[in-house]
Amino acid sequence: MVRVDGVSRDFHGGGRVVHALRDVSLRVGRGELVAVQGRSGAGKTTLLNLIGGLDQPTAGTVWVAGREVSAATEAQLMELRRSTIGFVFQSFGLIPILSAAENVGVPLRLAKVPYAEREQRVALLLELVGLGGQARQRPYELSGGQQQRVAIARALANDPPLLIADEPTAQLDSETGRSIMDLIRSLVRARGMSAVVATHDPELIELADRAVSLRDGALVDPVPAARSGPGPASIPAPAGT
Repeated sequence: MVRVDGVSRDFHGGGRVVHALRDVSLRVGRGELVAVQGRSGAGKTTLLNLIGGLDQPTAGTVWVAGREVSAATEAQLMELRRSTIGFVFQSFGLIPILSAAENVGVPLRLAKVPYAEREQRVALLLELVGLGGQARQRPYELSGGQQQRVAIARALANDPPLLIADEPTAQLDSETGRSIMDLIRSLVRARGMSAVVATHDPELIELADRAVSLRDGALVDPVPAARSGPGPASIPAPAGT
């Protein structure tokens, strides 16, 4: 699903060069949950941004679902982000004036999904993440964990084969953070999607199929991660996907 070959990313500023990534190569298989570990400034967000087409490498190539992201035009990147990649960020990124259902429906509106199908899919997605009863609530009426669940439902709106999550538990307490990682793991198992999750929390690494560690922009020895058992087979895919 993801192939990163010899990728480096440099930033220039203040008369010096910051090497955010140094010759990184990585593979993520279909249906695999990979955790990217490292301290703040290690290069985790930069790597995820390159995989998601939000940034371009200084050197090397990035491929997602057989398409070279690092050579794509802006129009191609926009289409890739709408159809192939779902993003989850630590800041949730919800629109404050919209309800949970309306936030989840934003990608479907952009994709011009018909109203009836959109409403049905939004309802299923909120049920999927355990928030069927909070559809009309706005972000400020939800807890941090609930807001992140809405963000995950929104990321799944167009049924992407790849989920990218950048520190999705950073603003949550440990128990809520683990429940969010459990949810991501279950979705990967039930839907056959791939996921790349950046985290600095060693306790969450065990929930991944595999873990890699970044230090000063370079990959270090892989971090052992226990392969978890199958998640709930009863989690359905949204209607029409």
